[in-house]
Order: sequence, then C-alpha cells, then structure tokens
Amino acid sequence: MRVLVDIGHPAHIHYFKNVAGILIRKGHQFLFVVRERDSTIELIESTGFDYVSRGKGKKGIINKLLALPVIDYKMYKIAQDFHPDILLSFSSPYAAHVSKLIGKPHIAFDDTEHAKFEHWMCRPFSDVVLSPSCYNAKLWKNQMLFNSFMELLYLHPNYFQPDSRVLDRIGVKEGEKYCILRLISSDANHDVGQYGLSYQDKVQLVEKLSKKCKVFISSEVELNEELKPYQLKIHPKDLHHLLYYASLYIGEGGTTASEAAVLGTPAIYINTLEAGLFDEEQERGLLYHLKNLKEIVECTDRILDDSNSKEIYNERRQNLLREKIDPTAFLVWFLENYPESKHIIKENPNYQSRFK
Repeated sequence: MRVLVDIGHPAHIHYFKNVAGILIRKGHQFLFVVRERDSTIELIESTGFDYVSRGKGKKGIINKLLALPVIDYKMYKIAQDFHPDILLSFSSPYAAHVSKLIGKPHIAFDDTEHAKFEHWMCRPFSDVVLSPSCYNAKLWKNQMLFNSFMELLYLHPNYFQPDSRVLDRIGVKEGEKYCILRLISSDANHDVGQYGLSYQDKVQLVEKLSKKCKVFISSEVELNEELKPYQLKIHPKDLHHLLYYASLYIGEGGTTASEAAVLGTPAIYINTLEAGLFDEEQERGLLYHLKNLKEIVECTDRILDDSNSKEIYNERRQNLLREKIDPTAFLVWFLENYPESKHIIKENPNYQSRFK
C-alpha cells in the first residue's frame, strides 16, 4: 500500500507519524507533502520519513482561494509520480481534490467544528471523514466518529513515554514548578475574529506567575522585549516532554491546550473558539476554558498552591485513557483493511472498542 499524506500544520506530523512508522515496518510506503510553516520541516526531518515541500502557502481566505489551483497542481504532479493507493490528511482540500483527479480514496480527519472553509473545500471530495466522538456539529453523510482524541494518536502511553532529560535543557530540576505559556499567530481561517488576552494582560500574567514558578513562553509570534527573557528555546520534538512535567499550561493554542490535558497537566485555554473537544476535557476536569485575566489568575493560584495538583490531574488522565481507544491502532487497522473497514464501522461503530 502506498499512502500520500498532506501536512499543513506541525501537529499533523504528530497525528500520522506513529501510523506511518508501524505501516512502513510492515512494508507499506509513505510520502509526506509538507507545507513550510513554523516547525514542520524540523519535525518531519526528525522522523526520517520521505517528504517533499509544497511551499509556504498563503494566509487569509482570499489568498488561499487564489493559491488553491496552484497547490492542487503541485499535489497532482506529486501524486502522479508517487502513485498512491490512499491519500490521508487532516482536512486538506488539496489532498481531497487530487484524490478525485486520480481516482483514489481520501481519508480525512477533522475535530474542528468551526473550520467552515476547510469543511466546504475538503469534505465533498473525501471518501471518509473521521472525527472524535466529542464532535458536536451536525455530521456529514461521509463522517464517522471514533471514541478518542486526535492528540492520543501520538500522546497515548503506547507511543509516548516522557523523558525527564529535557528538563536539563531548560534549567529545571524534576519536581520543580514551572509553567508553559503558549502564544499563537491566529492566522488560520477559523481564527479570524477570535482573541485571547491583550499584550498588557500577558505581561501582567507572566509577572504574577513568576512569583510562584518558572515561566517559559512558546510563541508563534515575535516577542517584545518585556517577554523575550521568558522565551522557550528547544527543539519542537521536546515540547511534549516539557508539557508532561509542567505544573501548568496556559495558552491561546487549542491543540497545545488539549495536549497538556491528555498528558495530565492542568491546562487553561484562553481563546474564544469553542469545540466539543474542549467541552469534554473541561467536563473531565483536565482543562479550563477562560477568557479574562481575573479568572485566569484565580485558577492558576488554585492549581499552583495545591501540592497534590499533579497527582489529581494524572488520575483524571488515567480515567480518560481507560475509556478511550488507541486511535493509532484503530487507524492502522482502518487503512490496512480499507474499504472493508469503512463498511464495518458504519454498520457496527462499537467494533472500534477492540482497540482500547
């Protein structure tokens, strides 16, 4: 089996790296098509997988629409050379369009209810759209739910084991309190009109946090002089290990907030975007979706002042893991047995429980 994977965001590499590794060891072939954004090239090179770049892409809906035929053509030429049996992506319109042009199935993932542009550009051209069971928007005919989170594709304990050696790289001892603050660029289509904290709020928050623990800022945007001393300088592949050992995560990025939550690190998500994923994680006591500085400071004080905080959140994580399937094992089976697997899950959604 030959699988062509389109990557539009660093998180997408994490989604598919374990699946690719397992199937490559079984003799299947994978080729990753990568958009040059943030740390995507660093991350894909760290995996050792074969990849080609499709350039940096465009920002904004109008520019994306204008670039659509250009990127579709690039993807088409790559597909012609690679001859894939299946195309795989996280809601990539380019992979979806090319799949129809070459007559091969496209399997898409989606957990972002508000990404309307991607939905209309991708879903009508996809054979299957797989979404977590917490997805709370109206389902399309070709959409199926799986009982897990996207983040467990790479942070499930079957594949991720925390490495405390990364703490030396940031000058922290194991057991020492520290917080990771994540700032995003908000240039995705579904980020338009959304907001987190103001710049002054962020400065005040860092000042307050610094009195209780060390603070490290991971940022997609250039930091001003006041915040630059807190900038986190690590290889992108080390971030999840630091999230695991952190006392607290605070950020505008939904993906990283959910990553912290499934790792058992209390997470405060400060964007206005809503999603079923955040709703479920909040119900489980793993994540707090807050929108103003006063609420955030009160929440951080409660978490950081509780000496049993890490144990409490780790227990909540264990409860989550007992109830969710291993989505990597599920996807390996789904791909290897496609299209029969599609019919099996459609007729008997509970079949997936064997992947717990």
